[in-house]
Amino acid sequence: MHALVVDPAAPCALRRGDAPEPEPAPHQLVLAVRHFSLNRGEVAFAARRPAGTVHGYDAAGVVVRAAADGTGPAVGARVAAFGAGAWAQRMAVDTTAVAEVPDGVGLAEAAAVPMAGITALRTLRTRSVLGRRVLITGAAGGVGRYAVQLAALGGAHVIASVGSRARAAGLTELGAHEVVVGLDGVDRPVDLVLDNVGGPQLAAAWDLLAPGGDIQVIGWASDAPAEFAPYSLFHVGTPKTITTFGDVHEVGSDLATLLGFLADGRLSAEVSWRGPWERVADAAQALLDRRVAGKAVLDVEPSDQLAVR
Repeated sequence: MHALVVDPAAPCALRRGDAPEPEPAPHQLVLAVRHFSLNRGEVAFAARRPAGTVHGYDAAGVVVRAAADGTGPAVGARVAAFGAGAWAQRMAVDTTAVAEVPDGVGLAEAAAVPMAGITALRTLRTRSVLGRRVLITGAAGGVGRYAVQLAALGGAHVIASVGSRARAAGLTELGAHEVVVGLDGVDRPVDLVLDNVGGPQLAAAWDLLAPGGDIQVIGWASDAPAEFAPYSLFHVGTPKTITTFGDVHEVGSDLATLLGFLADGRLSAEVSWRGPWERVADAAQALLDRRVAGKAVLDVEPSDQLAVR
């Protein structure tokens, strides 16, 4: 089959090539991939993976082989999936990491949801956000745009932080109550920070955190380390915390929740770059250059079938 494989000599370390057909375990189904989405971190660190690896985690398509253990969707079901080896014509994926795509939701939209949407949903669910001040850094990216929408749905006062004024477009319409560049203008404590930036801004966000607040570290777009002044991490009173996030265990039910929000019109997939998978280098470079507001989706099927969902 054809797949996007790691090649350190290729642009962005990715090229279209041949790969073995997936061999599913009993608890896995085989998906004929119609669309997949790229995440900036996957592109940025592709060269660190072994050459020839089928890359990627987010896909949507049609089940062509059901799981041997009887779990999961049947052949012919339209599903979104989260699992290794997604950037290929076919992938094997755990049945606990897929969700059926509701009627009215396109597979291209569904492919944009898994990694970014699940990250946003699970980090926001670490505590109640109803009536709380939630700061989302890197809010113009894939995770950030989902987080803005979901935090607003949860009743939070949402502060969206972006790297430049040009990156602020559309965030108010998604539910942000305040949109700031960096942390300029954030002059009151916040209860929860979803940090996609790292570096010096992470240390500055710590100073803004209210007693009992938490920073969820979910990305690191900065090229610099975070440096904390001596004793700045010591806090008397209700604990303040910094938490790392990496929970991708059995995401199927959360993926179904997010797809349901899409179907109900309460969530937008925010796909701002889409094209055939032959253009992977263009899409990858656009992500690295931060020219994508939201998600980039590639179509696996031939261009004359792009309208087919």
